[in-house]
Amino acid sequence: MAKYLISFPSAAMDVPEDAWETVGRDAHAVIDEAKAAGVYVFAGGIDEDVPPVLVAANGVVAEGGYPWAPPINGGFTVLELPSREEAVAWAARIANACRCDQELRVFGFDPQS
Repeated sequence: MAKYLISFPSAAMDVPEDAWETVGRDAHAVIDEAKAAGVYVFAGGIDEDVPPVLVAANGVVAEGGYPWAPPINGGFTVLELPSREEAVAWAARIANACRCDQELRVFGFDPQS
């Protein structure tokens, strides 16, 4: 089985203010279903109130992330699934709950991880 990253950037969630409670409930329901199905690994969102730092190999810390890369923010779910087709199906369920498209990526297998 492979681990799949299902994610979206914060800007993708264009939700009316009065719908946030429903979106949160729906998103948590899908996560609960993933847990019940035994495919849940991890889910959460980047805390955008805490700015990133860039840590060099020598331990020097600089404010901000890579200056040339787009910021990483939004929500992330990692599921362990037997096929890409099942990953697409779960991504569609999360997209429906969150009211925004989801990016789907597979983690490369590292036998030492």
